[in-house]
Amino acid sequence: MNDYVTPYEAKKTTPEKIAQHVESGWVCGSDIGLSAPPGIIAALDEHVGEKDLADVYYHTLLDWLPMGAYSEEYPGITGVSWFSGGFARKAVNQGIADVMPSYFRDMPSLIGEQNQIDAIFLAVAPMDEFGNFSTGPSAALSEALLKKAKRIYLEVNNHIPRSVTGPVVHLSDVEALCENHVKLPDYPRPELDMVSKQIASYIAEEIPDESVIQFGIGAIPDAVGLALREKRDLGIHTEMLTESMVELIDAGAVTNEKKTLHRGQTVASFAFGSKRVYDFIHENEALTMLPIQYINDPSIIRQIPSFMSINSAIEIDFFGQVCAESMGTMHFSGTGGQVDFVRGAVLSPGGKSFLAFPSTAKDGTVSRIKAILSPGAIVTTSKNDVNYIVTEYGIANLRGKTLGQRTKALIDLAHPKFREELIFEAKKRNIIL
Repeated sequence: MNDYVTPYEAKKTTPEKIAQHVESGWVCGSDIGLSAPPGIIAALDEHVGEKDLADVYYHTLLDWLPMGAYSEEYPGITGVSWFSGGFARKAVNQGIADVMPSYFRDMPSLIGEQNQIDAIFLAVAPMDEFGNFSTGPSAALSEALLKKAKRIYLEVNNHIPRSVTGPVVHLSDVEALCENHVKLPDYPRPELDMVSKQIASYIAEEIPDESVIQFGIGAIPDAVGLALREKRDLGIHTEMLTESMVELIDAGAVTNEKKTLHRGQTVASFAFGSKRVYDFIHENEALTMLPIQYINDPSIIRQIPSFMSINSAIEIDFFGQVCAESMGTMHFSGTGGQVDFVRGAVLSPGGKSFLAFPSTAKDGTVSRIKAILSPGAIVTTSKNDVNYIVTEYGIANLRGKTLGQRTKALIDLAHPKFREELIFEAKKRNIIL
């Protein structure tokens, strides 16, 4: 058997010394969420500031920790967000960071088209006996990044779960590595309010036994997970593995035994949120972690009968145009996988796509159902792709409905205090009589 301990020790250094490799003009990045290594990133910020580096770019997806790339205190490094968390969102709106418009499924190919990626920094599980490091809960873009990057730097963390499948990095391909055994974030789950529970109840009624599901995190997905516990033989094919999904598996509602693809397997591309999820991933042979270009490919999703996709939105207009990534001109997130799953679910035999959200925002002062989208709002899901819309006031399938029929259905889903105004706007535009 090969001895990997000696070369491991030879490449082991500190986060500070890894950061010192970075030079002005470098383009760097990490995979989604927990892939971003906190020790190296903190050291990189200090290095950029101390050496007065310029034009360093760091690409992220679902940023979860503070970093100089999204802070005005470090002008030498600029963040590029492919899907924003809170730090990137704030920085983009301040004008000190940039965004990359993209469908989630297209991100690996766009990485391959980048002119340069000088270095990637990945948080990984400890090395196995064959010299491999598992990227654990982050399988979305790692494969594409590993192929493109000129240099690979690792931060080994024994709290990172080792996935049985998913990308691996071999020691021989690593420029340098460090160890930083810090606990992963364990985010508190939102309290389920009556609005979320009501929305979830409408969705659950539309999901039959043996369906295959996809959803994310938040109050509404958590409520949907709770509402699905009495279902039987559900399957999971999702970009994001969540705690509510693990709960459905533990409750016996998810068995994956009726799936036509990856029978018996929970299939995901990344995980984020709780220790329970990370523990579920570790060496679990019933979990398949795959790159996002496969997970989110509508041509793959459409092959899965009764595929049920549940996502959120910020607002919708009478035509059924859905904005899920901006508040007017204010940046909020990104397209992510919403359109991937909307299209795939609609094409699936018996499949359905649900876009669910409370009827109002800003403490009930603003209707999310509008005659026209807010000025500058980004259209995420087009009027031609939209399927089921759900608020606490009901559920409506917009596919196959005319503009007038859609408008009437959406007004019925709006908060009662806004319906008269919406009817007035519809009549003024001669949409309804």
